[in-house]
Amino acid sequence: MLKGNTVGLRARHEDDIPILRTELYDDVVNGSRAEGRPWRPISPGSQDSRLMVNDNDPGFVPFSVVELDSGTLIGMATLWGIDTHNRSAHIGLGLLPAARGKGYGTDVVAVLCHYGFTVRGLHRLQIETLADNTAMLRSAEHNGFVREGVLRSSAWVLGEFLDQTLLGLLARDWNPNPQPESDHQPQSR
Repeated sequence: MLKGNTVGLRARHEDDIPILRTELYDDVVNGSRAEGRPWRPISPGSQDSRLMVNDNDPGFVPFSVVELDSGTLIGMATLWGIDTHNRSAHIGLGLLPAARGKGYGTDVVAVLCHYGFTVRGLHRLQIETLADNTAMLRSAEHNGFVREGVLRSSAWVLGEFLDQTLLGLLARDWNPNPQPESDHQPQSR
């Protein structure tokens, strides 16, 4: 298990899948905002490609996110689109509704950065998120990601095109020990 301050990223267990499906994907609005493809219902017990683990795909590493203190499943995280030639990858995460707004997202991004840069030896990590996803933008920027651009009207979500924000972080710019958000105040000399 990879450990952050409050979360752990571990292998996906079979019993995680029904919880993740129900909490993250059965909700049409949340599922539509999280996916780059149209929402569709998935029958219980069926093979759900969004959640199933394929150990034969070296370009996709799925994790289940657990709270360290209790071991409770609180979401999922991925390193995807891994390009071993250019040493780059994309990161993504989804937290269960009860786990949102508690700072877990910032810790998940930090652990994914550790995995990508330290464990995998990558040079660049990238995030694409809906431009109005302030929680993800805050979590990414707190970990050193820089807004690199806006992909105008690039996501079709529930009947309208939405902008996506593109963020990137290079290994040389990564700080593995960012300060807590409350400590981000200018220091006087």
